[in-house]
Amino acid sequence: MIYTVTFNPSLDYIVTVKDFTCGVVNRTCDEIIYPGGKGINVSMVLKNLGYENTALGFLSGFTGEKIQALLKEKGVATDFIPVETGMSRINVKLRSNEETEINGQGPKIEEKHIQELYRKLDELKDGDVLVLAGSIPDVMPGSMYMDIMKHLSDRKLKIVVDATKDLLVNVLEYHPFLIKPNNHELGEIFNVTLEKKDEVVEYAKRLQGKGARNVLVSMAGEGAVLVTENGEVYKADAPKGILKNSVGAGDSMVAGFLAGYLEKENYKDAFAMGVCTGSASAFSEELATKEEVAALLEKNKYLFE
Repeated sequence: MIYTVTFNPSLDYIVTVKDFTCGVVNRTCDEIIYPGGKGINVSMVLKNLGYENTALGFLSGFTGEKIQALLKEKGVATDFIPVETGMSRINVKLRSNEETEINGQGPKIEEKHIQELYRKLDELKDGDVLVLAGSIPDVMPGSMYMDIMKHLSDRKLKIVVDATKDLLVNVLEYHPFLIKPNNHELGEIFNVTLEKKDEVVEYAKRLQGKGARNVLVSMAGEGAVLVTENGEVYKADAPKGILKNSVGAGDSMVAGFLAGYLEKENYKDAFAMGVCTGSASAFSEELATKEEVAALLEKNKYLFE
């Protein structure tokens, strides 16, 4: 079974305004509301690709109820922990001449809620996949990802971590199955600027040397790089297409990689699936569908030969 954890889920309210101007009344010309959060994005794309999974995390208030309802509509199984104080956040993304984001805070998660999450994680069985994705709310320990991996270190799980800086570096000693920084996040860890794939490979191998089994690095329009535990290195340019929505593209790459690996247990195929799934989401107003991914894979086979 696949499980995802999103510590701070959101309702993403995406509005388009022509020529947005501060200080006056602006009217939208397009609106979209969907459940957000990196782990939730992974869950939704996995479901789109035909892989059942369960989304874990914390929800609160009327916004939490709406997040749960929207996921149910999309067929995603959930097992969220209710939080009594506060509400799940609303993230506003304003599209106009420039793109602006206003992100909410989220509910007050307490120690009892964290312990309930551990009880749920204790139910995972050998062979299960766990995806830890996104930032940690300020009300929670900054060591949360590391604490979870330490807690589960006696299990034979495939744990995926998609996080930044210390959240990512601190888990490496527990040998995550996959980590997925982008090239900018990878560069921040080592205080360098990484723009070329060969440079990315060098520093991805450094993270591997610290304990990561597989390192997948997204590079937006420049493509992606994968360094595997078998010593293989894969590089690919990004498929061509019109960028419509960058939100969730990296999460979609994680979901596609997992789907590809679980189907064929082959890192090359997993890499191709990941790259095309991330691109399919970037080329769509919503997250990638199975049909969109299949079309990109067929059209871009040459990128992975």
